[in-house]
Amino acid sequence: MITTSAAEFRDALPDGGVLIGLDIGSKTIGTAFCDAGWSFASPAELIVRSKFAKDKARLQAALATRPTAGIVIGLPINMDGSESPRSQSSRAFARNIDDLGLPILLWDERWSTAAAERAMIEADLSRAKRAERIDSAAAAHILQGAIDALVA
Repeated sequence: MITTSAAEFRDALPDGGVLIGLDIGSKTIGTAFCDAGWSFASPAELIVRSKFAKDKARLQAALATRPTAGIVIGLPINMDGSESPRSQSSRAFARNIDDLGLPILLWDERWSTAAAERAMIEADLSRAKRAERIDSAAAAHILQGAIDALVA
């Protein structure tokens, strides 16, 4: 199941459970996990993109580290609400991992990278450290927004 509806996604997960958040980029995939009670999201591993089969295998390895119930993928929407080629790329990625058998929520990720960067600047991280952590931090921001909507 792939949806943009938080309610539909929540209904597919009646007992809650650990979720993984993904920030899909052209060069990397940032990952984040939340606790089973949907309280907080934390950045996790950064997957450096290569061929899709390898990317999917790395994602499956990350999923194997926790009993994951669902996937939240950042959907890059333009400021005017329209979709872009990056949106279509995220939708295609979701379709390509749908066979993992987990519900997938496509979540509006506008401002996620900017918010993650702002938080890292406030934490006084150097530019180099921000560059290596930004995608996973953005994934955590995306996932936190989704879980906040799921428990509301």
